[in-house]
Order: sequence, then C-alpha cells, then structure tokens
Amino acid sequence: MSTPPEPARRPVLERLGLAAIALILAVLFGGVGVASWLGGEPFLALMGVVGCLMTAWAGANTLIRG
Repeated sequence: MSTPPEPARRPVLERLGLAAIALILAVLFGGVGVASWLGGEPFLALMGVVGCLMTAWAGANTLIRG
C-alpha cells in the first residue's frame, strides 16, 4: 500500500503574510480578552484569550509547516 504524496508547501512570502495576519488577529483577540477582564466579564475574557492562543498557534503552524 502506497502513501499519498505530501502536498506542496506554500511559498515563504505567502507563509509570512498569513502569519502576519494571524498575529494581528491574535492581538485583537487578546485585546478583547483584556478589555473583557477589566470590564468584569470573565467568560468573555476567557473566550478572548482562547481565541488569541488558537490564532497564534494556527499562525505558527502556517509559518513552520507551510
């Protein structure tokens, strides 16, 4: 049984651009988390922080794995 071929990697410039977009969105999610925490909304703050971490993780994966 043969294994399927690996998909083609994205060009470096495209990976950098996608990672930069993910970084901007992660900062925005983090800002929502901080503002929510300061505003007394712990659940929304948690959701903002989780969104920040997940977006940063996806951006790092895009940058590293291509």
